[in-house]
Amino acid sequence: MKIISYNVNGIRAAIKKGFLDWLTQENPDVICLQETKAQKEQLNEMDFSLAGYPYQYWFSAQKKGYSGVAIFCKKEPHHIEYGTGIETMDFEGRNIRIDYDNISIMSLYLPSGTNDDRLEFKLAYMAQFQKYVNNLKEELPNLVICGDYNICHEEIDIHNPKMKGVSGFLPVEREWIGNFISNGFIDSFRFLNKEPHHYSWWSYRANARNNNKGWRIDYHMVSEPLKNNISDAYILPNVKHSDHCPIVVELNFKK
Repeated sequence: MKIISYNVNGIRAAIKKGFLDWLTQENPDVICLQETKAQKEQLNEMDFSLAGYPYQYWFSAQKKGYSGVAIFCKKEPHHIEYGTGIETMDFEGRNIRIDYDNISIMSLYLPSGTNDDRLEFKLAYMAQFQKYVNNLKEELPNLVICGDYNICHEEIDIHNPKMKGVSGFLPVEREWIGNFISNGFIDSFRFLNKEPHHYSWWSYRANARNNNKGWRIDYHMVSEPLKNNISDAYILPNVKHSDHCPIVVELNFKK
């Protein structure tokens, strides 16, 4: 199973930049999108069906043009979970999950902490989400949580490790994601790739992408029971429909 996660920074803008042709060519089994910035009715579902994805599930923010997640898949899941059931989280459209018999896949878009109010919201969200996932793992042990976590975990994950006072690399955020991993998840990219200079987001400022001054804030977190199923994990930095790039994990299941 090939799973892609991609913060598209506006699905309609990404489509204008060739997203659908790229998706057809890349051909994952499942793609998890974040920051769709669209309501389902604003898009042509047939376009995604023609790209190979007849099953399309959207969870948009109440505020139009903001946030939002989606999952497209080739095979129909037996259950779709829209949000977490936590009211303070779900109005921003940040979590959607599909369940198959042997795996559950979530698209997650954690808030950014761009100012004091949003940082407070982000930290509260992280605490609530950890409790939610702790319970969810008991019910669904084979879980992949894909998405934009808006946090660099280690110094190797950011081009300038001195940026310890900036949200996304604050000690409290890094500690949280470390604890999240310790609570039963594998950072699939770092599990297979130990080299530096691999990032998934670049600022639009100062020619950051061309200079590869980026942050690795997008993850496929794979639950421990699926550890031996991880066959590959990689980043696609040359795909440029967004300020993020897609990330990929491949899982093998014995037939």
